[in-house]
Amino acid sequence: MAEYVGIDVSKDTLDVAFHSSKRTLRVSNDEAGIASLVAELKSEKPVQVVLEATGGYEFPAAAALVTAGIDISMINPRNAREFAKATNRLAKTDRIDAIVLASFGATGLLKPTPLSDEQSRELEALVARRRQLVEMLVAEKNRETRARANVRGNIEDHIKWLEKQIKDVERHLRNAVKRSPVWRERDDLLQSVPGIGPTISRVLLADLPELGQLSREKITALVGLAPFNVDSGKSRGKRQIWGGRASVRVATFQAALVAARHNPVIKAFYERLLARGKAKKVALVACARKLLHILNAMVRNKTPWGVIQGAA
Repeated sequence: MAEYVGIDVSKDTLDVAFHSSKRTLRVSNDEAGIASLVAELKSEKPVQVVLEATGGYEFPAAAALVTAGIDISMINPRNAREFAKATNRLAKTDRIDAIVLASFGATGLLKPTPLSDEQSRELEALVARRRQLVEMLVAEKNRETRARANVRGNIEDHIKWLEKQIKDVERHLRNAVKRSPVWRERDDLLQSVPGIGPTISRVLLADLPELGQLSREKITALVGLAPFNVDSGKSRGKRQIWGGRASVRVATFQAALVAARHNPVIKAFYERLLARGKAKKVALVACARKLLHILNAMVRNKTPWGVIQGAA
């Protein structure tokens, strides 16, 4: 019988649930535990294994499963929680979470997730580290404006150190991209678009490996730029965007802000929306969606920006 398996990942353990047989088990999240899990799953021949993205603790198990030829689906923890609520599973333990993930897989709604290779994970880590350093830098600069004289010097020293660390990470990012012919080609393609600079390109490379592989609708929903209705009874709220991959959504919106001024295709689209009475923020979100659709098509077809611009 076809089997769906859910794995709840923590730093030290992997809780595993089998949908059809209702079995559960726990293994250690280390080399020995993962090896035993792979052997178990290969004997079961599961259709799909569902895991939550949990800040990196899932990567060793996910890599071992993919290497063993087992399909995995990596999902956003928020989506798993919403599914649990929808199916009235309100209690929460590691074992219950694994059962929920297995049930989610059994719905047939989840597609296998392409797992990035070791270099991709290196890029993901560098992009994440740069984002953390920038957040710390912004926080320190905010503190500097309010700091008393006796601590301001210490904050200024930390700001200089953070700026140096950011430059070092950016240098490692450039080198990581240069080492991969595939990344170089895609990076050149992305940066050819007015509004896409090196930082945004590397966020897309690291955090959106599905770019060019999904339909417009699916890539929009994955990033979190699909508008959702907010209605209840007779009340009709404004459509909103939420969920998805926050880092990519923020990067795409930042690119749209630049493109609305300097990209002829996006600029013309933005001005048409404003002329129709759309609010600026609504128009910019629409520009971010359009820009994402353009990037998705470019990567899928390996089409240069010049061809896209000429056809627009």
